[in-house]
Amino acid sequence: MDKTKGIAIVGGGLAGCECALRLARAGLDVTLFEQKPQWRSPAHVSDDLAELVCSNSLRSDEATSGVGLLKTEMRALGSEFMAVADSCRVPAGKALAVDREAFAAAMTARIRQERHIRLVQQRINSLDDAALTGFAAVVIAAGPLASEELSASLAAALGAEHCYFYDAIAPIVWTHSLDMSVVFRASRYDCEQGEAPGQGDYLNCPMTREEYERFYEALLAARKVDTRDFEREKHFEGCMPVEALAERGPRTLTFGPLKPVGFIDPRSGRRPWAVLQLRAEQLNSETCNLVGCQTKLVQSEQARVFRLVPGLEQAEFARYGSMHRNTYVDAPHALAPDLSLKARPGVFLAGQLTGVEGYVESAACGLWLGMSLAARLHGQDLPPPPPTTALGALLQHLQTPAKHFQPSNVHFGLMPELGEKARKKDRKALYAARAQQDFALWQTGLV
Repeated sequence: MDKTKGIAIVGGGLAGCECALRLARAGLDVTLFEQKPQWRSPAHVSDDLAELVCSNSLRSDEATSGVGLLKTEMRALGSEFMAVADSCRVPAGKALAVDREAFAAAMTARIRQERHIRLVQQRINSLDDAALTGFAAVVIAAGPLASEELSASLAAALGAEHCYFYDAIAPIVWTHSLDMSVVFRASRYDCEQGEAPGQGDYLNCPMTREEYERFYEALLAARKVDTRDFEREKHFEGCMPVEALAERGPRTLTFGPLKPVGFIDPRSGRRPWAVLQLRAEQLNSETCNLVGCQTKLVQSEQARVFRLVPGLEQAEFARYGSMHRNTYVDAPHALAPDLSLKARPGVFLAGQLTGVEGYVESAACGLWLGMSLAARLHGQDLPPPPPTTALGALLQHLQTPAKHFQPSNVHFGLMPELGEKARKKDRKALYAARAQQDFALWQTGLV
């Protein structure tokens, strides 16, 4: 590779921005192609880069979780994504959630201020687009919402039909429209541990059994957005529409996103039958996300059904939930270990197109590809982190053959088994301790 030719990146999402910033930090010239503001996918609403189209939560921040451990590793590697996320944090208990508008604005500012990055607002519809010629490498980071034209070009290059699954996003309501005589503020277990209500990071809508059953029956009967004839629904388990979960049985939601464990209704002094939680979208908490309530109900039905939840009777919707198709490749067959297409060695993939799932995982993939390409263009060899680490396990997932490859979040199940027996409650801590030790050794070896 000739580093004087620079690198082209298609897509200004989380992976594309993280990759671009890492390459620029290494002194390499980057041309970042982004189709907004001229073109937007059905899920995008902002002209900023790095837009968070689903939840504003980056999930657990505890190192004894897979994603929390990945965040720790990314911080150690100097991730721009993590630096901005930490600076835009909003209250979310043990999770890291961000003000999505502030986050996207800050990431956009970093891109625009970087002298080694040229932002070109242009839609790229093909791997053979003339705008991509002459670069040392081309990175496709168009995200799971890549245009149909670019997805078709990618599928043609792979020589096989690409895979896909459906993703759903949850509604957002204006906080001022909630009935605060019913809704109470608390984090899970605060009430049961004697903490006074009103101090937690979440707003909670408690339901009696009768109220839950009325909501549940309405949810099952509600009209959904039709799937197009040529598309077969194939949900990622972590983003199942709430109505699809409800179809599994009447108690599925009460053991899932609406579980009441750890809460006491201040009005009755008893545990509710179900609890719908709301999480702040911005630091000023003007709007809230209905946690775990991603949906493909038509908008009028969303308003009718969710207003059956106590406290949401007069809810005003800032954004309705929606459903969209997510594109990804069969990574073990399509990608080389360096994340280049086996069929097109000069073309690399980053982010959810590769088969990683989640905001943090997508950014981590972009970070790693940026580090790897920077090392190669400077004539250096960068060994991947061991599979006992969160980042290493995620990259290993993309190289592990499977009969039906599926996208994955980062979790301890992707790592090699522990070499010692341990009680179930201790296993996460042991996985995390081993990962931190091995990551530190790997990072020391890079110096």
